[in-house]
Amino acid sequence: MLKGGCFCGAIRYETDGEPTQATACHCSICRRTSAAPLVAWFTVKPEAFRIVSGQPKRFRSSEHATRTFCSSCGTPLTFQSARYADEIDVTTCSLDDPEQVPPRSHTWRASGISWMKSADGLPFYPEKRPE
Repeated sequence: MLKGGCFCGAIRYETDGEPTQATACHCSICRRTSAAPLVAWFTVKPEAFRIVSGQPKRFRSSEHATRTFCSSCGTPLTFQSARYADEIDVTTCSLDDPEQVPPRSHTWRASGISWMKSADGLPFYPEKRPE
């Protein structure tokens, strides 16, 4: 069971799903919505993810994607794409223990910031990971 929530504690979630697709995303939308050079995510099945307290705010970040965040403190929480209805991405660093799901790759590196260098030895993909 993975548990997490926002910075201020207004929103709490848990998932008993198996985390997959753990990645550090460098896309411009992730960077802008988090005000950070990259965002670490992991994926679970939507039915394995549940909000246990609070109510996140939702917004459309593109024609196919919806993101959630805490409207009190601003913590980004999830990403869902209509293109992948059987997945929900969760921000790794909103976990109580982010060490439980370390990234296994870097994605959308072609649109990343030039001064953001990584020496972690993980694979880099110019866009999304190969299916």
